Amino acid sequence: MQGDFKATVFMPEGYSHLCLPNGAAAIPFAGRSGAEYAVFPGFCDVHVHFREPGFSYKETIATGSAAAARGGYTAVCTMPNLDPVPDSTGHLAVQQRLIRRESVIHVYPYGAITVGERGERLADMEATAPGVIGFSDDGRGVQTEDMMRRAMERAKALGRIIAAHCEDNDLLHGGYIHDGAYAAAHGHRGISAESEWRQIQRDLRLAAQTGCAYHVCHISTRRSVEFIRQAKEAGVDVTCETAPHYLVLDENDLREDGWFKMNPPLRSADDRQALLEGLQDGTIDMIATDHAPHSGEEKSRGLEKSAFGVVGLETAFPVLYTGLVRTGVITLERLIELLAVAPRRRFGIPVGEDYTVWELSRPYAVRPEEFLSKGRATPFAGRTVYGRCCLTVCGGRAVYRSEN
Repeated sequence: MQGDFKATVFMPEGYSHLCLPNGAAAIPFAGRSGAEYAVFPGFCDVHVHFREPGFSYKETIATGSAAAARGGYTAVCTMPNLDPVPDSTGHLAVQQRLIRRESVIHVYPYGAITVGERGERLADMEATAPGVIGFSDDGRGVQTEDMMRRAMERAKALGRIIAAHCEDNDLLHGGYIHDGAYAAAHGHRGISAESEWRQIQRDLRLAAQTGCAYHVCHISTRRSVEFIRQAKEAGVDVTCETAPHYLVLDENDLREDGWFKMNPPLRSADDRQALLEGLQDGTIDMIATDHAPHSGEEKSRGLEKSAFGVVGLETAFPVLYTGLVRTGVITLERLIELLAVAPRRRFGIPVGEDYTVWELSRPYAVRPEEFLSKGRATPFAGRTVYGRCCLTVCGGRAVYRSEN
């Protein structure tokens, strides 16, 4: 590193070193005079959608991994709602070839729980297990208790995590935003909080019975936090994630714009407060973006008709650092635990020669037109944030360097 500036190597508890090759100076980096920088271990996101194979008009392995690198991420886990769905070794191989050829960071795919993610019969979990980080039917919940029990038993035997998208289809009633005050005031159909926590409640009981390592995706409600807290106290092998938008936004921030539509939806202020309490007391283990890019046309149809999903890899740290650390909700140490340390620990992902350098002192506005992702839909467009990624190193090689 070169220049008259302050740079702090941030060493989380339990890390003996960050594997900086020959010191951080091995990767040229010219800092801005008087600026404040921090060096973190590479972030790890256990819930992203890179859309390839099958939906490359939304995102590709190349564009998704470039966006991740720009956001300080050096490892991600990709969800299996693809075409073909990775429910067999042949289908998984299609994705693996793309990853080897196109990715600039470490990409770990999930395998599907059921064939085609249709919930009718188990996928070939034994065959795909060596090549996947865990199993999920993300994008839809496993609807029957028997199917989830059998999946957990199989995953337990294979030593793999079940990462569950919890959503009871019988409780959706055609909703597309939270069933709360905003929906009532603006004539929208709502998604109840129970559609999430009811299935979490079921799965926690099954996890206790089977001993399966169970991970709950993108929790958004107070009762979800409460049930997971109780299960942890009872000794269930459970972890969970939430996403940046659920921590800094709620239904009061909604606009009549598809860029504010995601699943689960932005919940009530009370739900958001419960999530913050879950971060503070350790109930929530990690933060994942649920990076879910779509085409501009798919996100231009308003709240009712736009596709579910927003992008998040390039805004996660700035939004969280600005909204949670600078406001005193959590410490910077806790944020790095949530973004880098805990995800790797739970999913067995090494840090290696991976690190990222951030300037923390200069504010700027989020500009979706600058994203490296194909997706532009973010509820944080125009928001003033602190924290600009200057350099990301993966495997000892610079995979992103800021031009600013």
